Amino acid sequence: MVPNTINADGDAGTACVDALTFRAAMKKVATPVTIIATGTGDLRHGITASAVCSLSDQPPMVLVCVNLNSTILPHIRANRSFSANFLDEEQSALAQHFAGMTKVYGPERFQLGNWRNLATGAPVLEDALTVFDCSLECEYESPTHAVLVGRVEAIMQDRTSRALVYAGGQFSFPAPILPMG
Repeated sequence: MVPNTINADGDAGTACVDALTFRAAMKKVATPVTIIATGTGDLRHGITASAVCSLSDQPPMVLVCVNLNSTILPHIRANRSFSANFLDEEQSALAQHFAGMTKVYGPERFQLGNWRNLATGAPVLEDALTVFDCSLECEYESPTHAVLVGRVEAIMQDRTSRALVYAGGQFSFPAPILPMG
């Protein structure tokens, strides 16, 4: 099978891919849904993100990409910490809430969900599938996003749920992995 490649002119090839083609292709790839949170008390901020992944296990680090125009970015930089809260299959409403779809912003977003603090003081979601509580190790900037590297200071996890994923422009959850044989 030969993969389809389309350039900006609609011709087969690999040159200059336009934004619409790129987004359409990325929608086919399932990504975990994560709430990134930082701050304390009435100064908490959070967003829904899907550009979050493991970077290293020695030392344990995660990589988070945040739009340079996002309101959370200056707060992560000031606090030097954040949490990456991977959501489970029952938390799509929470994902929509932190994505701004409910028109609730800033600290008021934290009225939904059960939040606490771990090692860094960043808010963590108690019933998330997996939580990584991180100190900000370093940061890189692309033309549109800050690429944040978080050193994992604490982990909290639920071993019974399935991950909420974003694919095809909607929230869903992956089919269970069946044993081979």
